Order: sequence, then structure tokens, then C-alpha cells
Amino acid sequence: MAVNKYSCAGICRVFMAIAFVFLLSHGAGFSQSIAPQDMDKFHIMEDSMVVTSDSMYDSFIPDDHIMYSERFVRQLVRALKIPNSYLYPFDKLKDKINIIYSDDNSFRVFNWAVVPTVLTKHYYGAIQMPGEKLKLYGLHDYTEEVGKGAEDSILTNGKWFGAIYYRIMAHEVEGHKVYTLFGLNESSPVSNKKVLDPLTIDDHGVTFGAPIFGVVSENFPQRRVNRFILEYKKGTQVSLNWDQEKGVIIFDKLVSQMNDPHRKYTFVPSGEYDGFKWDNEMWNYMRGLMQARILQDGEQPPMDDAEKPKQ
Repeated sequence: MAVNKYSCAGICRVFMAIAFVFLLSHGAGFSQSIAPQDMDKFHIMEDSMVVTSDSMYDSFIPDDHIMYSERFVRQLVRALKIPNSYLYPFDKLKDKINIIYSDDNSFRVFNWAVVPTVLTKHYYGAIQMPGEKLKLYGLHDYTEEVGKGAEDSILTNGKWFGAIYYRIMAHEVEGHKVYTLFGLNESSPVSNKKVLDPLTIDDHGVTFGAPIFGVVSENFPQRRVNRFILEYKKGTQVSLNWDQEKGVIIFDKLVSQMNDPHRKYTFVPSGEYDGFKWDNEMWNYMRGLMQARILQDGEQPPMDDAEKPKQ
């Protein structure tokens, strides 16, 4: 298969073509154990994936990063086809790619980013459901295509606002589970984005985006956003995370260094914090939650998990 060296299209087609084959093979039973002979297979296959991931990130020729990603996807899916693979933790692989579970353990997400050029970054991912047989949803990074409509879009059929996730929280809305995914997207050469992305899963597949935030859309003032995004200046550290003690999501309130709200790449923290509190089946906006903590000389502000290095 030919691989497009400048986009994720080639690798995403591979992931989705392989992954969606297994959706109909999901078994109702779940034996809750991995056979001893299969554990040996997992160890061998995981070691191979660790080696491939090194080349995926660090190959001397940047164009080869996507080629190694394609190889990595095939290895990962092959391993996940082993019965009860959901129970295997991939402890070694966690140092190379992101593997995160929803807080109710209803699924887990594999995702990572590849840098094919110095100005581009593409995200890859898949959602695995628990079960003896494999049920896997491949994800296609659609960040570039949604563009300025990212906050308003509903993405289906494997399309996804690419990100590295660092928290997944479950809530109920009208009797159905809605998951809020906390992520970091660094694909733009001039800005980064922290994102809260709602996810629902049903018999038709996965859907990203839902109007569960008390924030009005800039493009459609009569509607709420379907995805909450903080876009800010490259190289700036911005927080967006769950505060367990307060029971709220807390994030930096941003302002433009050029006093231009349309140039998101000029946004930096203002020194204040806003937030969201879950109530009445939605995230309600809360202003002025906290003042900035004054740092001592040489002290660095805390990082969200997504910004901490893997190695």
C-alpha cells in the first residue's frame, strides 16, 4: 500500500481497514482471563512494538515516521486479536504511546502522535471495548479538515479531533453514557489546543461532540459548542484539568497579548482561572474560580499529564 508522506491518510486507512473488520466479531461472553500460552505471545509482540515505536518517533528520515506507524498499527491489531487482549496492560508500551482507560473501565484508548515534518504533527488512535473477542474502533485524525468549525462539529465514522488524552470522565445524559475526554493537540505550527471532547458509543459506532457545555458558539450564537477548545500561543503552558477536591474542571482564563480575540495564537494565561461543574446533565461554566498562584524564583507551574514526557 502506498503511504502519503505528508498526511495521515495512508496510516489511517490501514488502521480503520483492519480495525473495523472486528466489530461484528465481538463476543457476548468475557472469560476474564488470558491463557498462559497467550501471555508469552503478548510479551514477544509487545517487545516488537516497542522497537517499532522507537523508529516511528526517531527515524533519521522524518518521512519514514509514517511508514513505521503503519507497521506499528499492524503489530498492535495483531496483538489485540489475541483472546481477552483487553486484560493485557501493555506496561512496556505505555512508555512509548498513550494508553488510557475511561474512569468506569468501559473502554480504553490507544493513541500517539507522529511528526512527519518539522511543521506537522498527526494523531493516531483506536478505542478498544472489553470482551473476549476484539471490538476495536479505528480513529482518523480530522483536525485539519474541521478547521475553524472544530468547536461546532459532530464527528462520526471514525473521524476524530486528534489529541493525546490524559483523562476520561463518564456521566449520564438522558439515560446514556457520555464521556468527556481531556486532550492536548499540538498539530498547529503556531498554537496548541487543550480540548474537552464528548464521546458516545452505541451500536452504530463512536461519535465525538455533543452540546454539553455551557458555552455559546462563536459561529452559531444560538447554539452551545459541541467541543470545548482552549487555543493558545505555542510555547505557553496552559492548564485544563479536573480538581478532585473542588469537584470541578479548572482551566486558565486566556487573553490576547495583542488585544485581538481573533488571533488565538497570541493567547496566554491571564492569571485567573475559570471552570466547569457538572450539574443538570451538562458542564456549567463557572467564572473566577481561582486567582493565579504566585511562583517563587525558578519555580515552574504544574503540568497536566498530557504535557509530561513519556520517558
